Amino acid sequence: MNSSVWADVVGQPAAVEVLSAAAEAAALIVAGGTPAPGAMTHAWLFTGPPGSGRSDTAKAFAAALECTTVDDRPGCGDCPGCHTTVAETHADVRFVAPEGLSISVAEMRALVQAAARRPTGGRWQVVIIEDADRLTEGAANALLKAVEEPPDRTVFLLCAPSDHPEDVSVTIRSRCRIVPLGSPRPDAIADVLRHRDGVPADMARWAASVCAGHVGRARRLATDEQVRTRRESVLRIPLAVRRAQDVYTCADQLVAAAEGDATTANEERNEDERSALETAMGAGGTGKGTAAATRGAKGAMKDLEKRQKSRATRTQRDSYDTALVDLAGFYRDVLVTATGSQARLNHPDRANDARTAAENWTPESTLRRLEAVLACREALEMNVKPRIAIDAMVTALHRG
Repeated sequence: MNSSVWADVVGQPAAVEVLSAAAEAAALIVAGGTPAPGAMTHAWLFTGPPGSGRSDTAKAFAAALECTTVDDRPGCGDCPGCHTTVAETHADVRFVAPEGLSISVAEMRALVQAAARRPTGGRWQVVIIEDADRLTEGAANALLKAVEEPPDRTVFLLCAPSDHPEDVSVTIRSRCRIVPLGSPRPDAIADVLRHRDGVPADMARWAASVCAGHVGRARRLATDEQVRTRRESVLRIPLAVRRAQDVYTCADQLVAAAEGDATTANEERNEDERSALETAMGAGGTGKGTAAATRGAKGAMKDLEKRQKSRATRTQRDSYDTALVDLAGFYRDVLVTATGSQARLNHPDRANDARTAAENWTPESTLRRLEAVLACREALEMNVKPRIAIDAMVTALHRG
C-alpha cells in the first residue's frame, strides 16, 4: 500500500487535494519562496461526523508540513519528519486531546506559549487540537488570541464535529480555513482494514458495513471480539423488551456494555501510568530522602487518580453514546424496512430483526422509540445519571 501519510486519510480525496496543495505552498515558504495568496494559512478547522477521520487528516497534514523530502510531494511517509509526526514524537508537533470532559484554560495558555517558539527543526510549529468543541470558554479565548496574532511558522489545526457556533465559536471559526469531511464509504473502510490492519476480507467487509462510516469503530469491531459481543448485546435490546420485568434486565445489559467498553479502553493505560509514577517517585527505594519522596508520591498519586477518574467518565460517556447511536440506527432501519425504501441499512446483519419489528410495530411507535433514544443521549449530555436516563429510555422502548 502507498506509504504516503495521505494513505491514512480514508475516503476523503477532495480534502487530500486541498491539503496537499497547502503543504506544497508551506514547503515553498520554508524554502524562501512566495506561494500564491491563500494557498497556505495559519489556522485550519477540520469538521465532520464521528469517525470521518478528523484527527487522522490533521495528523497527515502536520506530517506533510514537517516532511523533509525535497524530490517529491510533501508527505512521503518515509522521512524522519513524517515518521515522528505520525508517531506523535515530533518536537515541533503538539497534540491536545481532552483527558476529561473539557480542555482547560491553563492547558491552553501553556500550549499557546509553547507554540510561540521557533520550530526546532526549522520548518513549522504545529498544534493539533482534537475535540476543539470541548474547549472551555476561557480556553477558547486563550486560543483566539493566538489565532488572531499567530507567530511566524506556527499552524493551528482544530478538529470539531461541525463549524456550528455550538461546536466552535464564530470568532475562531472566522479565522480558520474549513476542511469539511464526510463519512467514508464502506468499500474504502474495508480496503484500509485489509491493507493497513491485516484484517481478513470477510471480516473487513462486515465491520465496514456496520460501523456507520466510523473508521475507528470498524477497526475495533474487526479486531476485538469483546467489542463485537457488546454490540450484539445492545442490538438485542429492541426485541428483548417484551415484558415489564425485561426493562431492568435490558438496562443492566446496556450499562454493563458501556462500562465494559470504558474499562477495556482505560485499564492498561491506567496501570502503566501508575507504574511509571511509582518508579519516578522512587518506589522501593531506600536511604536518605526516601520518606519525603514517599509523602510526595501520595500527593502525586491522588492527582493521577483524579485525572484517571475524569478520563474514565469521558470514556464511559463516549461508550454510552456509541451504544445509543447503534440503537438509534436500528430503529431507523425498522422505518426504512417498513417503508420499503432501498436505503442502505445501518445494521445489515440485523435485517431480519428489523423486518420482524417492522411487521409488529406501527411507524408511529417506532418513531417514539427512536425519540426515546435521542432523548436519552440529550439527558446524558446534560449530566443526568446514566442509570436513571437508561432506565427511562428502556421503559419508553417497552411501551412503544
